[in-house]
Amino acid sequence: MSASTPVTHLWLREETKPMEHRAALSPDVCKKLLEHGGFEITVEESKARIFADSEYEAAGCRLVPGDSWRTAPQDAIITGLKELPENDTSALPHTHIMFAHCYKQQGGWKDVLSRFVEGEGLLYDLEFLQDDNGRRVAAFGFYAGFTGSAVGIDAWCHQQLNSGEKYPVIKPYPNEDVLIAETKEKLARIGKMPRIMVMGALGRCGSGAVSYARKAGIPEENIVQWDMAETAKGGPFKEIMEADIFVNCIYLSSKIPPFVTQEQIDNERQLSVIVDVSCDTTNPFNPIPIYNVNTTFDNALLDIQSSNAKPLQLCSIDHLPTMLPRESSNQFAIDLLPTLLQLPTRSSAPVWTRAEKLFHDKVASMATSD
Repeated sequence: MSASTPVTHLWLREETKPMEHRAALSPDVCKKLLEHGGFEITVEESKARIFADSEYEAAGCRLVPGDSWRTAPQDAIITGLKELPENDTSALPHTHIMFAHCYKQQGGWKDVLSRFVEGEGLLYDLEFLQDDNGRRVAAFGFYAGFTGSAVGIDAWCHQQLNSGEKYPVIKPYPNEDVLIAETKEKLARIGKMPRIMVMGALGRCGSGAVSYARKAGIPEENIVQWDMAETAKGGPFKEIMEADIFVNCIYLSSKIPPFVTQEQIDNERQLSVIVDVSCDTTNPFNPIPIYNVNTTFDNALLDIQSSNAKPLQLCSIDHLPTMLPRESSNQFAIDLLPTLLQLPTRSSAPVWTRAEKLFHDKVASMATSD
């Protein structure tokens, strides 16, 4: 590579969302990018990230203080996972790669995009980096479903074993084996198995939810798998009320009839736990319109009001894979690597040109949206 060849500068920012331990770039992927050539990688120090700062340093990255991306060189591509720090409305002059959660008219979507407009920056939204077939090049979907299913089963166990007590704080697990063993132990103490229904079972997310239920030892006949064929008739669906646990893993792209209604949950039901992995909480088309707030790892379950005395609790944590931060981050970064290698030619690489066009389309749509 000649000395005049431009270098692509990736700046991995510190995640500031509470309880977020994942990273968009793993040390291994950073090493691969640097060995490929044409990349410079700066990593902000972080005590919360699952990978130690020393792992990035050993891979050849340069370390800088956390939350220093605002003063990064103009050509640095600020790379992260979750939203930027709250209570900051400053202009964004850099190019950012992240999950911005602002392309489906979620709450505050115009505020987010306006910051890019004001700073003349650019957003490459990770959710919309897609291949020629429209499939996302990298996603946490499998581990979102996997951990969502784990939370659902654990919440149900908690209802059986500790009725009336507050659900404990969820902390990250070193690996999935520890998580699975904990679930199996609780199910053994209860002596019966829940019936779990997974919506969107054929997708990445849904397959993860089904996988966890199986690994936890739930019999196949207790795992109800629905996808587009089963939902084609349109909701609401009484079958959801017949399950103990409902895990929603669909990808919402347009308005659909609700899956669940207040009238349903007020009447006779077996259902006592909902995990909304999809988390379309503030989306106007939310198919579970019985709640409108996200839950968190320290307050994971929302008590849903119902005239039925049987408890109904809902989990809507929007970064569930951080329960297994190392495994989920490694898989995501490996999946993202081929697309990252195209960054030096992003002006012509289809994945990146489509993402840039989408950003400009969404900015333009602000003028015509209420």
